[in-house]
Parts: sequence; C-alpha cells; structure tokens
Amino acid sequence: MTHATDTEPLTATLRVRIGQEDAHYGGHLVDGARVLRLFGDLVTEITIRSDGDEGLLSAYADIRFTAPVHPGDYIEASARVTRSTKLRRFVELKAVKVIAAGGDSPSAARVLPEPIPVCTANATTVVPAPSPRASTKKRVPALAGGL
Repeated sequence: MTHATDTEPLTATLRVRIGQEDAHYGGHLVDGARVLRLFGDLVTEITIRSDGDEGLLSAYADIRFTAPVHPGDYIEASARVTRSTKLRRFVELKAVKVIAAGGDSPSAARVLPEPIPVCTANATTVVPAPSPRASTKKRVPALAGGL
C-alpha cells in the first residue's frame, strides 16, 4: 500500500512471512540483513513512485534492531518520506512483528495483540538528475562502411 497527498508524505508498506530458509543463526534466528532487504525494497518503491526511477540507496543511518525475528513470523515494514531535495529522498523506516511463530505445535502461530518493533532506520536515496532536453538537431546517419 502506498499513498501521498498534498498534506501527507509519500509512504509504502509491505507485509511478508519470514521463511525457514531465512534462519541464519542458532535458535533459528533470522539475520538483520533480511529486514534491511525489506527496507531496500520500500525505498525503491518510494523512488519509483516519486521519480519514475529506482534511484540508488546511498546510506542507512541509525539502524536499531530491537527484537528477534524467527521463521514463521510475519513482518510489516513501512517507509515514509521525511524530506526531499532535488536529488535526494530521506526516508524513515520501521519494521514490526504482527504475527509470531511458535506454540504447541510446529505450525502454531499467534496474532500479536500489539505489533512488536523489530527494527528502525533512516535511509537516503539518490535519484537521477533530470536530463537536459534532447537535442532538436537531426543527426545524419553514418554511411555503411564508414568514410
């Protein structure tokens, strides 16, 4: 879900189930890079919607991992543009756990009464400079075989 109005900033949200293949550490913990990939996808969506180009994610700042993520958890990640310049978009990022895996059976899970924050960060993305107008001069095609 993405939206922007004259009074509200551009936002993007996605929700994913973390798969067993994402377990990386003992105790079936998922590495933080998995959440950062979600953030990267959100920033890319923001720049496509705002600029018609994927842009280039140039920096993360203030990354904070606040709760563990396990396979089977559902993570909702969101992005909000906080500031824009001619070539940069500054984006606030947040990921929360909305469903937690685990319980009495291997396939058990529970909807959390309140989302649990798992990561926050800020990102800066760079968008291409507007291209100058294309030349109106007609070019003469090269002759076959050259001169």
